[in-house]
Amino acid sequence: MALARPAEADRSSEEQALEAGFRQLVESESRIEPRDWMPDAYRATLIRQIAQHAHSEIIGMQPEGAWISRAPTLRRKAALLAKVQDEAGHGLYLYAAAETLGVDRAELTTKLIEGRQKYSSIFNYPTPTFADVGVIGWLVDGAAICNQVPLCRTSYGPYARAMIRICKEESFHQRQGYELLMTMMGGTTRQRAAVQDAVDRWWWPSLMMFGPPEGSSPNTARSMAWRIKRHTNDELRQRFVDMTVPQANRLGVRLPDPELRWNPDREAHDFGTPDWDELYRVVRGDGPCNAERIAHRRQAHEAGTWVREAATVHAAKRAAGTARVDRTAVEA
Repeated sequence: MALARPAEADRSSEEQALEAGFRQLVESESRIEPRDWMPDAYRATLIRQIAQHAHSEIIGMQPEGAWISRAPTLRRKAALLAKVQDEAGHGLYLYAAAETLGVDRAELTTKLIEGRQKYSSIFNYPTPTFADVGVIGWLVDGAAICNQVPLCRTSYGPYARAMIRICKEESFHQRQGYELLMTMMGGTTRQRAAVQDAVDRWWWPSLMMFGPPEGSSPNTARSMAWRIKRHTNDELRQRFVDMTVPQANRLGVRLPDPELRWNPDREAHDFGTPDWDELYRVVRGDGPCNAERIAHRRQAHEAGTWVREAATVHAAKRAAGTARVDRTAVEA
């Protein structure tokens, strides 16, 4: 006899129990795993955030990758090549984490190149000199570390575990960039000027990459309640400024903010307001390199079609061969 469908009230009670169990896991600082029940909105928020993070790593290979063949020494080429390869690996970790939520990597890539998903605003700025490579390592990866270390404790297990590996490698990137800048600042007048010019151009975009100020993002409060995020954009931005100022002093560069000063009452630095209108323009696709970066990603994706098709055929042949072996074994 067929089982009777549960009453509407029973289904509601079951959903409430599932919601309560999910909330208890989050509040007890336990990890949510792929097979655990989770609210649809939690899943959707994670997919959006992890996909944007993965896209940012892949797009972020472009501004520095363009300098691999032009790096001045073999040592610099090797360090930069390792850094760009790390970024590719980070993107793959994160796409794999997103796939545990039931989305397809190919679908995420399609949404990126069609403009239906975003990546970090910071990767829409040009890198006209080799000093930009160092400043990206120092400022951009330094900002990434501030933003990503708390994600090692995010509530979704696959994302948190991916971030532990990624943050270790980001620390290498930040040190590599800072060491490059220290070398250039000990060089010629032209080299020091190039470093200062790069700092002037990347400082404000680095502050903006944390996202809009508190109250401007509708997702922050809910993400923090779910323990996906641990800090507001403004808290992370403040942490980055306080970390970076002494490094800039040691480096011998000037941060381009006339309002930047130590506040003894707050025991933190005061600093100016980024141009949020610029951030929103870049996010909408009107940044200096938006079109170029997406076009390059689309071209690379299309050029790799034959590789994906060959891998699919190879996997099908292997699966068919394994099936034949299994049948033979059973018959024997």
